[in-house]
Amino acid sequence: MIPHPSKSIERRFLIAIALTCAILIVELVGGWWTGSLALLADASHVFLDIFALGLSYAALRLSSLPADEKHTFGYHRFEVFASLINGITLAIISICIFWEAYHRFVSPQPVMGMELLTIALLGLAGNLVVAFILRGDHHIGSDIDHHDQHHPAVEDANVQSAMFHVLGDALSSFGVIVAAAIIWRTGWMLADSLAGMLIGAIILVGSWRVIRSSAHIMMEGTPTSLNLRYVEEDMLSSPGVTDVHDIHIWNLCSQHVLLSAHVVMDGKSQISSQDIMKHLKSRLKDKFGIEHTTLQMEYECCENDSVCRTCRS
Repeated sequence: MIPHPSKSIERRFLIAIALTCAILIVELVGGWWTGSLALLADASHVFLDIFALGLSYAALRLSSLPADEKHTFGYHRFEVFASLINGITLAIISICIFWEAYHRFVSPQPVMGMELLTIALLGLAGNLVVAFILRGDHHIGSDIDHHDQHHPAVEDANVQSAMFHVLGDALSSFGVIVAAAIIWRTGWMLADSLAGMLIGAIILVGSWRVIRSSAHIMMEGTPTSLNLRYVEEDMLSSPGVTDVHDIHIWNLCSQHVLLSAHVVMDGKSQISSQDIMKHLKSRLKDKFGIEHTTLQMEYECCENDSVCRTCRS
């Protein structure tokens, strides 16, 4: 099993972490100076971004380690754990923001509008730069046919979760900018609390998407980029194959898809079992990007567990 092509991604993560630290310092000082909940909430999100980016960087390094006797598939699954933790931290911070926004509605506090606007613009610019840096290696699997309707480009869940953090920050900064403009022009202080709640909602949506994606992989669900029926039908169309059963497709991580299946061969065919297996493995790799396959060749349907997909009658 090939390791993650992570050298370029690792370098981008290090640059992104450094820039995000600079954004955090600016927003913390600015939030304290202007008295803005929205900016402090965004700074809290930025702090979690640093944690998320650092965790993602560690995941990339560990996932590139070779397999050993205790971890025969390597450390690829750590990517999924990192993504799940990122999603959970996003959900926690959104709850904290809603709680503080409630208190600000009950007891509004003065906010410096013009100064807040300037700092929010700087934060937005920084977030967009970080997002652009991460976007450079967001899509992977360039050797797969991306025109195949059943196998769109695979996305690294770890980079994806980091992207949600950063893009969420960019949207948050935009919300702060709007609130700052309203406060500056009208003096309506509750705009700051409303912007804080908007930031919390954005973070909550992003956390749900990340948690759902990571949990699906951890539950060994069928990859969302693949259709089990299409894969099965394609295998059945291979010469010398009469049936496919006990087929399972799951993700080790976002990049690596695994498949196992029982293949019933045509006893009258002149094609050898080795040639059939070789042809199937080639088709699965070329059409669906499934490189790790385990195929059991049979001449008749074997006994099947009740949870498995069984032979056709």
